Amino acid sequence: MQDGRAEPPKGTLYRRVAADLREAIAAGEYGSGGRLPAESALAERYGVSRGTIRQALGALRADGLVTSRRGTRRVVLGTARVQSFAELVSFTHWARSLGEEPGGRVERVERRLADAREREQLRLEPGAEVVLVLRVRTLSGRPVMVERSLYPLWVGELVARIPPDAVSHTEPLQEHGVVFADADHTIDLVVADADDARLLGCEAGDALLRERRRSTDPAGTPVEWSEDRYLPGTVAFTVHNSIATSALARRHRRSD
Repeated sequence: MQDGRAEPPKGTLYRRVAADLREAIAAGEYGSGGRLPAESALAERYGVSRGTIRQALGALRADGLVTSRRGTRRVVLGTARVQSFAELVSFTHWARSLGEEPGGRVERVERRLADAREREQLRLEPGAEVVLVLRVRTLSGRPVMVERSLYPLWVGELVARIPPDAVSHTEPLQEHGVVFADADHTIDLVVADADDARLLGCEAGDALLRERRRSTDPAGTPVEWSEDRYLPGTVAFTVHNSIATSALARRHRRSD
């Protein structure tokens, strides 16, 4: 990184190192479970201090890419693409930020009466209708996620008019005044059903990473209740906590 040009501000050095290491990890240079070079070797390679290297490794640790043990060579935990809950972004925006080409294809649109749980999540009255949209999402042509989005009827009717192969639903909805301002997320595991197996190329019964999300508009009105199922190893989620505000709630499920 010492090539005769003016040095960037110190605060950006570790970000440049982290970005380079992140690209190498994503490319599989170190392999899952492999070890990064020692801090001293990395400092020499990049022409920076060991303190800068520690900051870069801290950023990778926060992304869930390497272990957090200090004083030892960091172990690569995996090459999954990382999505942060620090800000609410669409799948399309997130994929493009990683240099991936997002894709989507609607498989089914179903209009029906909402059941009790759906009415609770979307704050609907008895007898209200909803629109369920089943869609497969891709990264650079590879299926990675099945999306089941449930909308109040007024939003669902807008979604039903979007072309089935549209890359983004969020952007055209925003053009109609539907803004996804806030969301609550729940992450767990679920077994793949027949639709998941057909769309993702896995086996029915395989474990998938599930994200359930309820999105609200700026007024706090629910506009979407979605369940996204990801193939293992294709995405990881990060959550930042502080003593002032906590974005993560831990729940323990007891078996009867």
